[in-house]
Amino acid sequence: MFRKSYLISFLTIALFLIGSLAVVGQTAPVVGQVLIKGADGKMTPVQGALVEVFRTDIKSKFPSDTTDKKGNFSFAGLPLGAVFVLSVSGPGISPEIVPNIKAGADKLKIDVSSGDGKKWTEEEVRQAVANPTGSNTQSTEMTAEQKKAKAEFDKQVAETTAKNQKALKTNEVVNASLKEGGAAYEAKNYDLAIAKFDEGYKADPDFAGSAPVLLNNKTSALINRGTDSYNKSVKADDATKGSLKEAAKKDFAEAIIASEKALEVLKTATSTDVNIQKAYEANKLAALTNRKNVYRLMAQTGLEREKGKESQTAFQEYIAVETDAAKKSKAQLDLALTLQDSGEYELAVNEFKKVLETDPNNVEALAGAGLNMVTVGYVTMEGDSIKNITANPAKGKEQLQEAANYLQKFIDVAPADHKLLSSVKESINDLKAAQNLTPQKGKTTTTTKKKN
Repeated sequence: MFRKSYLISFLTIALFLIGSLAVVGQTAPVVGQVLIKGADGKMTPVQGALVEVFRTDIKSKFPSDTTDKKGNFSFAGLPLGAVFVLSVSGPGISPEIVPNIKAGADKLKIDVSSGDGKKWTEEEVRQAVANPTGSNTQSTEMTAEQKKAKAEFDKQVAETTAKNQKALKTNEVVNASLKEGGAAYEAKNYDLAIAKFDEGYKADPDFAGSAPVLLNNKTSALINRGTDSYNKSVKADDATKGSLKEAAKKDFAEAIIASEKALEVLKTATSTDVNIQKAYEANKLAALTNRKNVYRLMAQTGLEREKGKESQTAFQEYIAVETDAAKKSKAQLDLALTLQDSGEYELAVNEFKKVLETDPNNVEALAGAGLNMVTVGYVTMEGDSIKNITANPAKGKEQLQEAANYLQKFIDVAPADHKLLSSVKESINDLKAAQNLTPQKGKTTTTTKKKN
């Protein structure tokens, strides 16, 4: 019975939700100008006027500002939704207050008159706002241009608020999906785990901080469910064997799709934050690992043996980013075995040879290279009309000799109890009898890479 554990500690992969909220900032500026009417009736800027800002919906004061030579003042970040009053004072002018100011007000014009330069206290300002009977309280009636600017700003604020609320709801769904899906996975309730992880993914399918994590988790659950179905099919009766194998095949196919979706999301994902970038890379490696594992399973179980070239691409992409030498070497061997199981014998030989370049005595690769080369040699000798291979007896004979050499080296280094030993000996005997070939020790065509 085929059985392989694919349990991964996916919950240890950090979920980075940084950046998932479309927050523009819950503050906005207030900008204006203080003017005074001169003797000629013209309005001129007031330089050096003190502009104080007090919040009136709650008792709170903010840093003040002093007008520049053009009479301009500004407050960079006042809370949205709050209500303020501006108090203006300065040498040679009378104090003025402007109530009912909201964050985002722009191009305010505050007219002052000549006076004794008195400055109102905060308490006097608040009393004036509460009882607006004094002549020094200005109307906040806005010009058409100000109203238009305010309407545009209010629209932007509303859109941002709605987007933030949606993002918050999305994060709730994502986190709940991870938690509930993870619990179901640990309980081996793969149906529920797959549904939960898929729910979380669909909540924000393009966000690189969560989508790949959820897709990788979904892939893992699909692999485990497919493996369970296959294992059951081995012991099942003829009436249910077929349906169980189809279920496993479907899960494996969906696992590949989920892995490729994760890779697609991560294709352009970058971050200046080192930790987030590391998470992207870890999730990419997890997706590549899952995908090549599924291709191996499909060929190994015989559920799908028509995807040899696709599996080669998947393995090569994984090998290119894997930094662990042992894992990289194992993947190289698994690729060769997957191609062998997929009937891509010539491609399999090439991959077995790559293993032998770094590990000349690898018994699995020696046996694989030899046995697959036997098949390749006979096809070359006899031709194959389906694959458009023209018979070439001379070349085929050379390939069979090379196969015999690999097989003999395998016999020389393999342990006495190796599972392929009897098959290899039988193959050599057949080559001797049918092709009059004798293995030539040390004559394999594989060369070892030079070490720097």
